[in-house]
Amino acid sequence: MTTSTTPIALTIAGSDSGGGAGIQADLKTFSALGVFGCSAISSLTAQNTLGVQGVYPIPPAFVQQQIHSVLSDINVGAIKTGMLATADIIAAVAKSLQAYPNIPFVLDPVMVATSGDRLLAEDAIETLIKQLIPAATLITPNLHEAAALLNQSVATDVSGMQAQGEKLLALGAKAVLMKGGHTDGEQASDLLITSNGVEVFSAPRLHTKNTHGTGCTLASAIAAGLAKQLSLNEAVQQAKEYLHNALLHSEKLHIGQGSGPVHHFYKFHP
Repeated sequence: MTTSTTPIALTIAGSDSGGGAGIQADLKTFSALGVFGCSAISSLTAQNTLGVQGVYPIPPAFVQQQIHSVLSDINVGAIKTGMLATADIIAAVAKSLQAYPNIPFVLDPVMVATSGDRLLAEDAIETLIKQLIPAATLITPNLHEAAALLNQSVATDVSGMQAQGEKLLALGAKAVLMKGGHTDGEQASDLLITSNGVEVFSAPRLHTKNTHGTGCTLASAIAAGLAKQLSLNEAVQQAKEYLHNALLHSEKLHIGQGSGPVHHFYKFHP
């Protein structure tokens, strides 16, 4: 394996033809944060700001081949997964990552798009829980994803978020970031839950329709921080600040007719 001082991250996720989420958002986030991005595409989507019009899963063996091609040659410092679509793809990814247990791994359990379109087959949830979550350094569910993983109702307050986060931690992940973007109030608070306790990361809530790809962007920003050898807490803090600013500047973009993307390159194109 070649050595490199360049921070490198690998995203394993779906392609968003509209450019606002998925692989496209991940690579933009890595670049904006000074990290070289590699990718393994798990599925293709026909997608825009109005919704998802079609999904074409990639054969699991070819997903594995992409992962092996990258990791056998390139010194990846962090891995992030997003939309994995099917149980077979999840199992293939889990098998591939078994050979690289020391690379920090951020799992974004993508189940439903911002538009409400389902992105994970119902029968794949159990595979995600049993095979992939135990390998994760961090999982980053929103409140609806956490509820689906636990087969519970959606948490409505911080105490409910913490309770569900602790149950997800018990599934084997080293840490859980419960994202509070769907709660009420003027502060958007995320809870980082580890075996050492709970840390709250808050930012003023921004009222914008441009929220397409926020989950992908946050998870990728955390992976970028880990690739740069930040601590998990530092990586989450950096990612939270980056996403807040990307949302804040999103009104400068005019992309599509629906839920537009965040402004990944606000630092360079204000």
